Amino acid sequence: MTLGPLMVDVAGKHLDAEDRELLAHPLVGGVILFTRNFESLEQITALVAEIHAIRTPPLLVTVDHEGGRVQRFRKEFTVLPAMRLIGHQYDMDRTTGLKLARQTGWLMAAELRSIGVDMSFAPCVDLDYGVSEVIGDRSFHRDPGAVADLAVAFMGGMREAGMAAAAKHFPGHGAVIADSHVAQPVDRRAYEDMADDIYPYRRLIDNGLPAVMVSHVVYSAVDPRAAGFSPRWLQDELRGRLKFAGAIFTDDLTMHGASVAGTMAERARAALAAGCDVLPVCNNRQGVIEVVDALSNWEDALGQIRLVRLHGLPGPSREELARSEKWQGCVQAVERCKAPPELKLDS
Repeated sequence: MTLGPLMVDVAGKHLDAEDRELLAHPLVGGVILFTRNFESLEQITALVAEIHAIRTPPLLVTVDHEGGRVQRFRKEFTVLPAMRLIGHQYDMDRTTGLKLARQTGWLMAAELRSIGVDMSFAPCVDLDYGVSEVIGDRSFHRDPGAVADLAVAFMGGMREAGMAAAAKHFPGHGAVIADSHVAQPVDRRAYEDMADDIYPYRRLIDNGLPAVMVSHVVYSAVDPRAAGFSPRWLQDELRGRLKFAGAIFTDDLTMHGASVAGTMAERARAALAAGCDVLPVCNNRQGVIEVVDALSNWEDALGQIRLVRLHGLPGPSREELARSEKWQGCVQAVERCKAPPELKLDS
């Protein structure tokens, strides 16, 4: 059985009969987990194994686990810093900042791989313009060169731990105030003024970026459609000019920013027609069913190949990880990063 373009959620900490039936459907290719799915390391490991056992090749199991405000699992996991703190370290000492970015990427990925999760949607490479309600300290930096440097290092750490990176939110969410979860952000800049936002993607793609998540922002001077429904952004820019060959994820199709494309079925068709490979539909089981019905004849062999390539590689168990000097050193580096700076008073 092949993997389809739909990425769905499950309601609880264990699969029920409805979950199993849905996850066995050929249009489903992946699952995204949330905090509600986590109770303990033992439980989440069993849930991931249960999901993987449903299909061959196994469904892709993912989670949003960037660090800072966006980390779904915290109990029994290292609490990761906001990416802005890594950017501050880079400003103080570039070499130390790059090392910390790689350590954080490795630590995040290694802990998730130890429980079987294939992929985290990270890193966030939006620039910190100081205006976005939803990005904020999720951004490494305002400077595109610094963001690119740190994101490449972070991706390298993830790769070393056996996990594919997914940079987001293409082509850039940092310059708009509105949050696309609850509103329709519009970025009115000309294409020429977005070179800084696109630069980190070019650097990451040159270094083998496996996946991109596309925003639901409308860049009105470029295309009246939101980026996830725009062939201009996905085909001409991402596939064409930037030569990206990996998997393209739309952001969650249930978000308000996606509503400009119509019903859930219309959103799914528009995203696929624009060039997306994977369609997350979260916290809306009826919407999932609508999309399944609408895409009954959908086939995309290349998209299926891109998705299969995102499966995580084998790594150490959680017990082996906790005994390793590498894990201990990375945890210590992250804890130092999160600690408040010492206050030094002149004598």
